[in-house]
Amino acid sequence: MSVSEQPPGAEVTGIAAGYAFDGPALELGALLWNGVCHPDARIRVPLPVLNRHGLVAGATGTGKTKTLQLIAEQLSANGVPVFLADVKGDVSGIAAPGRDGERVRERAGQVGQEWRGRGFPCEFYGLGGAGPGVPVRATVTSFGPVLLSKVLRLNQTQEQSLGLIFHYADAKGLELVDLKDLRAVVAFLVSDTGKAELKGIGGLSTATAGVILRSITAFEQQGAGDFFGEPEFDTAELLRTAADGRGIVSVLELPAVRDEPQLFSTFLMWMLADLFGGLPEVGDPEKPKLVFFFDEAHLLFSGASKAFLESITQTVRLIRSKGVGVFFVTQTPKDVPADVLAQLGNRVQHALRAFTPDDAKALKATVRTFPKSPYDLEEVLTGLGTGEAVITVLSEEGAPTPVAATRLRAPESLMGPIDAAALDAAVKGSPLYGRYAEAVDRESAYEKLTAGQRAAALEAERASREQGAEARAPREKEEPSLVEQVVGSGIFKSLARSVGTQLGREISRSIFGTARRRR
Repeated sequence: MSVSEQPPGAEVTGIAAGYAFDGPALELGALLWNGVCHPDARIRVPLPVLNRHGLVAGATGTGKTKTLQLIAEQLSANGVPVFLADVKGDVSGIAAPGRDGERVRERAGQVGQEWRGRGFPCEFYGLGGAGPGVPVRATVTSFGPVLLSKVLRLNQTQEQSLGLIFHYADAKGLELVDLKDLRAVVAFLVSDTGKAELKGIGGLSTATAGVILRSITAFEQQGAGDFFGEPEFDTAELLRTAADGRGIVSVLELPAVRDEPQLFSTFLMWMLADLFGGLPEVGDPEKPKLVFFFDEAHLLFSGASKAFLESITQTVRLIRSKGVGVFFVTQTPKDVPADVLAQLGNRVQHALRAFTPDDAKALKATVRTFPKSPYDLEEVLTGLGTGEAVITVLSEEGAPTPVAATRLRAPESLMGPIDAAALDAAVKGSPLYGRYAEAVDRESAYEKLTAGQRAAALEAERASREQGAEARAPREKEEPSLVEQVVGSGIFKSLARSVGTQLGREISRSIFGTARRRR
């Protein structure tokens, strides 16, 4: 490990002084200098600055997941709820005590850690009931056109058209609960009956509608239809604490949908956007309300439009003042756009590899993102072992701490998945299971459109029968029939009136076009 020519004692003391905080802090590990671990030089991160966001990066197999586990454990112990996405299926062990062993004792001795095995309170979730976990669903209406366009891989023109479709559905009180509701509205708006509905605000071309409908169909064939529906998950559930005051660790189990990376990365963004819309401003609290770990972050940014990236940047910047910290987890900092990276005050960089010219370029780019340091960071980052990282965080005053090569502490919970039977028991024993387990299919846009079309058909049939009938004597005006009420002045004017008590006005939408939840 190459360092400056200054005496090692002075450098170690100087770096360690940058992590000597007065208030509560999480213990990350011990300083590494010239290949030697200094257990008295503790590397820490102040609890209050964890809503200033962060980045955990490094090559595959360097220990990123264990770092998340280490930070999540201590947040929970300090009464802070945590959200973790479990992409590989190996984070569930946080609910169970770790196993003592020679390697654990060795690591604890190296970093001056008093290790004891313990589990932490957890809730396990699954997207739409795919795999183990309490099902997490969102309605299409609340998901919004921007995020849905991302997951359907629509271009800018198609995204704008989808926004117009949502606008129409909102204005007419047509709730888009699941994908069949959205398909029904799209089909109606290009039908002979419905094509005039959008004429005054741009219209919807048959070609664009066809692309959207095909994308929805392909999306459903991949099994994604189950992720949209009711009961919709209330993201406020992520803010709970256990009876003993510890923060609940919410683990979203994603192995069953790992082949649909854009889906789960976009769903994670929906969770953040929904939290953002429902939380009050709190400024800089003594500890975060929630710390959200966004795993496989590069998938969110891949292929994203400029408008989408601007929305992410705005969400990340503003959600800090609501007490929520966001940690992006990926392989290299270059996976995260510069405007987002600039918002991430806490950095844990595991080892990088430089096997190819592209790897070497990424290494140099990563080094440039760190403050000036006495380390030769190119050499250090390629020489770190598993469970070691280069760290810089924000101090209690908000200034960056000195760059510190660190040997990280060992997690106290189980480093691996818990038994499948134990996971199933935890899920079914959750107080949330009865609330979210069973899907509900209530009347929404599909049913209302279908009812309107049937009413129109009946009215057309009645009118046909009356044609050619002999003139009748004037009779008293009768009350209009239900059919006449539905179609008398256009199907959707009547439909809008029929649901006026439910919505009554266009849904208010937030940064991503997601519907604002009424809590």
